[in-house]
Amino acid sequence: MSDGKKLRSGEIYNLVIIPVASEKKEIVEPGIKSIVNGKFPSGRVIAVIALEERASENVKKDMYEIRDVHKEHFYDFLVTVHPDGIPGEAKVKGANATYAARKAAEYLTAKGIAYENVIVSCFDADTVISPDYFSCLTYRYMLSMNRDRASFQPIPVYHNNIWDVPNFARVLDVGASFYQLIQATNPEKLVTFSSHSMSFKALVEVGYWPVDMISDDSAIYWKSFIHFDGDYQVIPMYVTVSMDVTQDKTWWKTAVNVYKQKRRWAWGVENFPIVARAFLKAASIPVHIRIKQLFKLFEGQVSWVVWPFLLTIISWFPATFARNKLAGSIFYYSTPRITQIIFGLASLGFLICIVLSLLLLPRHKVKYNFLRRLTHVLEWLLIPVASVVFSALPALDAQTRLMTAKYMEFWVTVKTRK
Repeated sequence: MSDGKKLRSGEIYNLVIIPVASEKKEIVEPGIKSIVNGKFPSGRVIAVIALEERASENVKKDMYEIRDVHKEHFYDFLVTVHPDGIPGEAKVKGANATYAARKAAEYLTAKGIAYENVIVSCFDADTVISPDYFSCLTYRYMLSMNRDRASFQPIPVYHNNIWDVPNFARVLDVGASFYQLIQATNPEKLVTFSSHSMSFKALVEVGYWPVDMISDDSAIYWKSFIHFDGDYQVIPMYVTVSMDVTQDKTWWKTAVNVYKQKRRWAWGVENFPIVARAFLKAASIPVHIRIKQLFKLFEGQVSWVVWPFLLTIISWFPATFARNKLAGSIFYYSTPRITQIIFGLASLGFLICIVLSLLLLPRHKVKYNFLRRLTHVLEWLLIPVASVVFSALPALDAQTRLMTAKYMEFWVTVKTRK
């Protein structure tokens, strides 16, 4: 637990780990530039590009070029190469990030920098931060009296290439941004997702990210929660980090990649049996807290699958298939009024989502800007189908695979830029 020691901003270092497997220079470099151009002095930032040994020579060459070009702007800029075939590891991002973090620990020790003065951020390769990100993170870290028992979660949005991707992919990831925005309003339900930050001291103490799990971003929260006997929280930060919507060369390939990406996200269900077994032995965590946390994990995974099917398909079954049997019942005659109220309220919420999505979209200077935004309004009509095909089905796929012991391997999201 933090000793409540007051820290000055000049005493704090930000360590940024960026795992790279196949991403090219045009994907990674904008994120590096966003750190350099941010309001927090990049001279207090240690950047680490965590390369996979199996990455192509062109990717490796690109990453070393990025380091050489931007190194002068940082306190230091490191490139680590994660070897293949380390015993006990799977081919997952967490193994790469952990290897880089261990190397960073050696570096910090050699430099005499205390771990409690270091905030570590693990970013996806395409992450572009807002100018205020590290200023906000450092401020929240300084103010937190329990800083070594907390993760700090920004709001991920998918704006980097939002206008270049097919319409179904655009509305899906705008919806994903909304979901994360809603989660940020209720810290009790918040779990680390995608790009996140935490105390480096805490990361070392819990044993780094898991090296054999696909869902390392959420697993580190549960690992920390269990390690610290429930004395761990996620603090929301109301700043954004922007990432790419998955995109390939053709519409069909993009659709396949979107499905695979959402299935990988839904593989976070692998946390449930691990956390449940750990809670059976965690007598030091009060029973009501264990039940509450386990239900949070269970309810999130179940609703991911159920609600799109329920709202889009199943809700029509009674009126369609039971019309003759129910025609004389009060229920049958009351149904139109009930559905009118439900769909009226849903339409109001739908309209609010459309307006908010227009306000939140990046304001790039593009030809026919007004028409593009008007088209985006119409794209929301795809939500009922897209949410089933590219959200509920991948989640059902992931959960069925876990149930039948057909375990997944880590799949690197395809990201291209036009």
